[in-house]
Formats: sequence, structure tokens, C-alpha cells
Amino acid sequence: MKRLYIGLVALSLIWGTSFLFIKILVSSMMMWEVVFWRCTFGAVVLWGIYMWNGKDQLTKLPWGSLLLVGLTNNALPWGLIALSETNISSSLASVLNATTPIWTGLIGMLCFGIRIRGKQWFGIMVGFIGIITLVDLGNSNMFNNGLAGVASMIAAAICYGFSSQYIKRHLHNVSSITIAAVTLTVAAFYAFIFAEMSRTINWSLVSDAPIFGALIGLGVFGSGVGIYIFYYLIQKGSAEFATMVTYLVPVSALVWGSVFLSESLSVRMVFGLALILIGVYLAQESKKSKRGKQHEQQTCVS
Repeated sequence: MKRLYIGLVALSLIWGTSFLFIKILVSSMMMWEVVFWRCTFGAVVLWGIYMWNGKDQLTKLPWGSLLLVGLTNNALPWGLIALSETNISSSLASVLNATTPIWTGLIGMLCFGIRIRGKQWFGIMVGFIGIITLVDLGNSNMFNNGLAGVASMIAAAICYGFSSQYIKRHLHNVSSITIAAVTLTVAAFYAFIFAEMSRTINWSLVSDAPIFGALIGLGVFGSGVGIYIFYYLIQKGSAEFATMVTYLVPVSALVWGSVFLSESLSVRMVFGLALILIGVYLAQESKKSKRGKQHEQQTCVS
């Protein structure tokens, strides 16, 4: 249990900078270029980790499921996020991304027959209230942006919700590193095809120092190491728990701003952070209920 919470915090710190890097990249690259390069950089790292400790035989993998996850958890949502940030701020994008746990719970209940306990729903809602408190939506102008950007970001969150539940149900016997390496590689091929169809790849942009640095941050850490941790949280915890990281991402963005930009933390921000942490704790299933749900799922599959 302790490892799950450590992983959740580590992932939030890694992903806290992702929306900033995406904002930098979309100013010079088209959406599918961003997706292609972040997937490629991430896949290189993940295959290195796989070669170090990978155990799965690639020929025996459930390739149909992996192809679907590569599309719904990487290529499509990342393209939608890049598209959204051409219309809205990175701050608003990270807040809309925090609706992911709600979509995950709804999709799990409607499409996968997963029972979400009252305590978990309460935790999800407490965390979401914490997000609203944290960003103070009532006194901000964040929504004075394009509606298309908002819709794109919500669609990306729905993709995450579906793929998280799908991974938990259909890929629980595949190691986290294998899922991460294969799906990111698949997503890179998807993005390359989409970019070629739109004729938007400019290969020389990668040699630009700021672009290359942003791709290291977004691809190697956010898409490589981050995706590996995310799949680990889904498999060892639950889809609902893993997607709660999206509640912590705006918090980690504030932490980075405080550490590196000397930005102040208000009482409202601290209160919002407390609500988010309480929500994350409540949304995690107990070991007993988790074992019960796994038994139900195995009975359903058999």
C-alpha cells in the first residue's frame, strides 16, 4: 500500500510539468508531431528498461488489447491534449484533466460492471472539490477561451477513463513495463501515420535545443517513466486509484512554481491540497474489498 502512494506522488510530480512542456511544443509543432516525438522518446526509455528486466514473450501477448490501449490511452488522448492547448491555457488543461477519476468511475460502472463503493465515490467528489478550491474557478478567467479546447480536453479525460478500466480488466496478466513499452511504440506508429496524412512532420525541429529539452522532459520522463508508473498503479491498485493522480497534478504544478519560481502558496491552496489528499485516500479500496472485486471479475470472465 505504501508503494502505491509513493508511486502516486512521484507520478504527480513527473506529470506536473507535462502540460507546461506540451504548451511549449505546440507553439512550434503540430499536434501529431508532438504525440509522435513524445511517444518515440518515451518508448526508447521503456524498451531499455524492458531489456533490463522484461520477462514477457512478445509473441504471446494479447496484441489486440495492446493495440486498442495504445490508441485510447496514448495516441488519441495525447493528440486531443495537444489540440486543446492550442486553444486553452495549460492550467485549464490540467484542471479539466482532473475530471478523469469521475469518468473512470462512471465508465467502470456502465461498461465494465465494476461496483464503486460509496466511500470511493465520496473520495472522488472530495478530491474534485479540492481541485475547484485550489484553482479558485469563480475568480479566474480560465474559461474565457475556446470551447473546442475544453471539449478536446474532456474527450481526452474520457479516453483515459476507458483505457484505465480496460487495462485493469484485460491486461492484468501482462507486466507493467511490457504494456508501457508496447503501447507507447504502437502509439508512435499511430501518430506517425496521422502526421504523415496531414503532412505535418518537420524533422529538423528536434535539433532545436528548447524543443529537444521539452521532448526530454515530456517524452523520457512524462511519457516513459510516467506511463510505467501509471500502469503499475492500475495493476497493483485500481483504475480509480491510479487516475486520482490527475487530482495531484495541479498541486505538483503549484509546488514546482513555489520551488523554482518563488510563487507563494495561499491558505486557499493549502486547504484545496488537504481536500485532494483526503479524497485520494478515501478513493482507494481496502485490500479486502479489492480481493472481493477481483474474484467477481474472474468469475465474470470465466
